[in-house]
Amino acid sequence: MIPAAALTVLLLQLRLSTAASHVTAGAGPLPHCQTSCGAVEVPYPFGIGDGCYWPGFNLTCDRTRSREPRLLVGADLQVVEISLANSTVRIVDIAGQVRLTFSVGLDGNGTWGGLGAASPYVLSEMRNQFVVTGCNVQVTLVGDSDDSSGGNVICCCSSFCSTNNKLTGALTSSPGYGAAGCCDTPIPIGRPSYGVEMKSLDSRNEYAHRLPIAVRFAKRGWFEGAYAVLLKDSPGYSPSRRPAVPVVLDFAVDSKPVMLPGMATSGCPVDARRSVCQSRHASCRNVSGKYRSGYVCRCLDGYRGNPYLAGGCQDVDECALPGMCFGECINTAGGHLCRCQRGAHGDPRITNGCIKSYLGLSAGIGVGSGAAFLIMVIGAILVTRKMKQRRGKMLKKKFFKQNRGHLLQQLVSQKADIAERMIIPLVEIQKATNNFDKAREIGGGGHGTVYKGIMSDLHVVAIKKSKVAIQREIDEFINEVAILSQINHRNVVKLHGCCLETEVPLLVYEFISNGTLYHHLHVEETMPSLPWEDRLRIATEIARALTYLHSAMAFPIVHRDIKSPNILLDGTLMAKVSDFGASRFIPVDQTKTSTAVQGTFGYLDPVYFYSGKLTEKSDVYSFGVLLMELLTRKKPCSYRSSEEETLVPYFTASLEAGKLIHVLDPQVMEEGGKEVEEVAMLAVACTRIERDHRPTMRQVEMTLESLGAVHDSFIPKYQVVVGTTMEGTSRQYSLEAEHLLSSRYPR
Repeated sequence: MIPAAALTVLLLQLRLSTAASHVTAGAGPLPHCQTSCGAVEVPYPFGIGDGCYWPGFNLTCDRTRSREPRLLVGADLQVVEISLANSTVRIVDIAGQVRLTFSVGLDGNGTWGGLGAASPYVLSEMRNQFVVTGCNVQVTLVGDSDDSSGGNVICCCSSFCSTNNKLTGALTSSPGYGAAGCCDTPIPIGRPSYGVEMKSLDSRNEYAHRLPIAVRFAKRGWFEGAYAVLLKDSPGYSPSRRPAVPVVLDFAVDSKPVMLPGMATSGCPVDARRSVCQSRHASCRNVSGKYRSGYVCRCLDGYRGNPYLAGGCQDVDECALPGMCFGECINTAGGHLCRCQRGAHGDPRITNGCIKSYLGLSAGIGVGSGAAFLIMVIGAILVTRKMKQRRGKMLKKKFFKQNRGHLLQQLVSQKADIAERMIIPLVEIQKATNNFDKAREIGGGGHGTVYKGIMSDLHVVAIKKSKVAIQREIDEFINEVAILSQINHRNVVKLHGCCLETEVPLLVYEFISNGTLYHHLHVEETMPSLPWEDRLRIATEIARALTYLHSAMAFPIVHRDIKSPNILLDGTLMAKVSDFGASRFIPVDQTKTSTAVQGTFGYLDPVYFYSGKLTEKSDVYSFGVLLMELLTRKKPCSYRSSEEETLVPYFTASLEAGKLIHVLDPQVMEEGGKEVEEVAMLAVACTRIERDHRPTMRQVEMTLESLGAVHDSFIPKYQVVVGTTMEGTSRQYSLEAEHLLSSRYPR
């Protein structure tokens, strides 16, 4: 049994030991504390050793591994800079990349960080990026298993290599990167640690050794300078060679993970005495994010130093800074006064901005030149008016040329006056949108922002404004004008005109009131979506529009971006195909056209993606994916089955195995009849890998129309059998149906 006196001494020693391990509010570090390690300054609240740091901000000065001492946080993260002004710590990840454990082939997993959920540090979302190198691999970033958010998908990055040997061989000699063999993506959630899952996109892994496979968290911009060495290192690449990678961490005091919406969060203490912000010229700022909450301290404007120490924020003498004042400067607490010297006037903040005043001479000049000045004013008004008119004409010509008005004339050379007939004045657009009021925004996409407007003739229109004034966006804009100006179809959005009088060109087309097909399909799972009859009719109308584009135009048009967000629905739920920014003409004598690959992942024709050869069958593939989306209400871009298959292969396998019920929307199963399986077979036929085995849009339209007709005169059957050619399938259409379709769409 321990005596009472001995027990008292033991408890006192324990309290003293605990108090010495870190610093309490208002105390600051002890006098003996180390303030640097090697070339890195260690400002409070960071510290090395007992009594020198605020809880959670302890660092280690390692002198065992190299001649120069290294400042460490965690096991192997070397600190190279601490910024109190930005609340960041710049580190060097000595491991250089995520250490992956491979299970089968290139499938594997790993972790990064290990700083712990209670750590004050998280990876900076704004200052870092997620980088993957390698051929045909997909890497998923997930929450680590240290809290309830573990395993949640955060982002995904897919790195592809072309099947064209010339493209792959030229990769490492290219002055740019990102086209193939590597990818980078922002990190949407800052966390202290992450899990990484890698999956091969090529079952044979035939390109795996062309480029080194690596997964890294890196400071933005680092990979741009290091990619050449990393990608060219493939012949002798060894996984054990891991270059040090710079990474930026954000820190916060009293950092707590936010695991569930609505749970209590931390922030600036209500009692200022409990805050670590000790300087009276400092402020406390709350920190909140998708993962954690807390607070940081910052010096007030006009002060600089350490806000975590009493008297740490010192006044900045702005008068001593170059370029602040070129007149008489008076420093004040937290600011300064800058004025011209006595007897001068002007702007003292610019070089030679102060001009000396001569009152007598100025009065004489003013009286003597009064009459001349009056004449000059009248003349200036007349000249200004004339120059304004002239300048207006010149600006119109400038913007017309800048916005590729001449290209528009060439694209629609059969109607050479289109650029003049369709031009709508800027003043009309501004009046219709209340000068582009934010409240008038009704949507946006990859090609611009859309506003709702009311024209002077009381027509309600949608006005599309390009996001940025770069040449590629302007070319896509002109491409959309050229295509829509020659299309007249009830299921294609109608173009009213365009405005080329601004730096960013504008499109004016009919307003479709009922949103997109995407928003009607992807409501909450418990809520009913579109009835089956409407889905079948909408699919038929989309097919009708695509048949028109492919078959009824002088030059066939490939849309290249068929997806549910690009299908608009009017008040009667009639489908309207929109967003022709990526569309292309295909000359009649050319069956294939080589283009830069454009489209949306999930809907994109894989043959087009790998070969770059564009045909009408690329739209057929995208339409087949859209049919699957109508049948299942699954998003093709993000859906994963329990077997980790994406929508298209899982849907096809389910149909072949007779298990279509596992993937169909319950509402479709309840409301649809025998035509549901027919549409499913049609969708699978449209998404065949072999282009020659896919139907044409004319055949697709005929099939859908026959399914929706009251009297089913014919229903073509698409068998899910490998090796079937469209030559055999085409024979199943009756001559009568072919004749009816030909008469509807003259070639």
